[in-house]
Amino acid sequence: MLIGNWEVSPTQGVITRGEEKVKLEPKVTEVLVYLATRPGEVVSRDDIEQAVWPNALVGYESVTKSIIKLRKALGDDARNPEYIETIPKRGYRLIAPVQESSAGKTSPETRNSSRLAFAISGMLLLAVALVLVYMFMPESTSPDSENMTATIPSIIVLPFENLDKTQQSISFTDGMTEDIITDLSSISNLQVLASSTAFSLRGRQASVQELGKELSVDFVLQGSIRRHKDSIRINAQLVDTSTGFQKWAKRYDRQTREAFEVQDELTASIVEALAVSLSPQEQQRMARRTTNNLAAYDHFREGQRQSKFGTRETNLLAEEAYKKAIDSDHNYGRAYGALAYTLAYRYRRGWTDTPVHTIDRAIELGKLATKLDDSIPQTFWSLGYAHMMANEYEQAKQAVENAIAISPNYADAYGLLALIKNTLGESEQAIELVKKGMQLNPYYTWDYLYNLGRAYYSSGQIDKAIESLEQARTRNGNAMPIRLHLAASYARAGRIDDAEWEVEEIQMLNPEETISLLKTTIPTNDPQYMQMFVSDLRKAGLPE
Repeated sequence: MLIGNWEVSPTQGVITRGEEKVKLEPKVTEVLVYLATRPGEVVSRDDIEQAVWPNALVGYESVTKSIIKLRKALGDDARNPEYIETIPKRGYRLIAPVQESSAGKTSPETRNSSRLAFAISGMLLLAVALVLVYMFMPESTSPDSENMTATIPSIIVLPFENLDKTQQSISFTDGMTEDIITDLSSISNLQVLASSTAFSLRGRQASVQELGKELSVDFVLQGSIRRHKDSIRINAQLVDTSTGFQKWAKRYDRQTREAFEVQDELTASIVEALAVSLSPQEQQRMARRTTNNLAAYDHFREGQRQSKFGTRETNLLAEEAYKKAIDSDHNYGRAYGALAYTLAYRYRRGWTDTPVHTIDRAIELGKLATKLDDSIPQTFWSLGYAHMMANEYEQAKQAVENAIAISPNYADAYGLLALIKNTLGESEQAIELVKKGMQLNPYYTWDYLYNLGRAYYSSGQIDKAIESLEQARTRNGNAMPIRLHLAASYARAGRIDDAEWEVEEIQMLNPEETISLLKTTIPTNDPQYMQMFVSDLRKAGLPE
């Protein structure tokens, strides 16, 4: 077939124009052929994926990388296209004329052979891809055991099984799990994996020994909770991952109002079983309870549940739940802290008509939370987040450092502190902080990778920046900070084609994204970084 002035041979994966001959990858060829079957039509990314990768799981960027390779092969310009046009938020359109050449008329047998060749090549590519994924898998799936502290025991607390399937009981059970993790994380002589890693394993069918090898932990705490009316039953067991044997196990049958006492006893038993020594300060913190009011705790857990959805509506529902928790217990510091975060997040997303009042109120609540309860890290974390949103970076840094002092195992505190260090231009420290957070949270989320990539970019380690940011993009392809920093990194590395492709994707996701806008949305207190960032994005083609 002829596409524009190129002759396309799908069976050979070759396009020719006069004496010019270009070899295409099999999947790139298939994308081109598929577009040629629908000339002049807008074809969505999903349509292309279903046509070219019908039985495979492909990454977000598979289609767009194929498009950029096609444009390069065809000599096309994304901004002034003659062949493939990008339609923002809709897909792509082949605008060059398509006609069947005599050479392109094939028999049914040839077409069947072509399909078979494509299928085989697709399977081979998938196999190679799986091998490469395994070889270059990020540390999140296989933590580096050499980075784990060998002199102290390590533990993961798996989500306790809820045996009473009501929503209230589910929230209560998850809350107990998180509270146990928080209590144990405050112990400096114990290494505790983050709750996000723990909850990512919910429903996972794996033996304790398998988890031990995968996560490089010595012990697993697991159990179940049944809450029914005024009674509660908690089963818990501590298992040695090297042998699979129980090191400790106990069943608690109590009144529901005694649930917090059981939690304290359970935590103390774990400390005793592991022979972990506590400092006087740690003993005091573990003896303090955030609330003894079960109603307040239930409202707080409902706020936590709503907050995880991250929408404007659930943000308001979370605020309502936290206020009910505070009404039930006026001294519930953690509820004040959670409310502070809720308002600061609302400010960040622009969900308020009174932004100054909203962020000021968030900081006020965060300060009150730390005064009411200075024994848990979450109150200081919330205060630090609110200060950061208000561009009060030094105050934010102090608050988060207090959180880490309370809980040296608090992974998210290391992540937030890394982001703050980035805004202050302290990129080398940010790198070390992110790595520490990743160590404590092996199944880390995309924002860890973004923080790491941004720090590498700021420090001039561009290859490492690209590697981290590409991984972050794979996990969240819609996050503008990731894509903006990746475009800037490509430009600084001289990979202008990749940078322009990234900007093209940015514009498709958000046509309003400009250099002027990013100056107000990318938090920084480092003018040299911002100057470099803007310069690189201009090279990448981001409009003013």
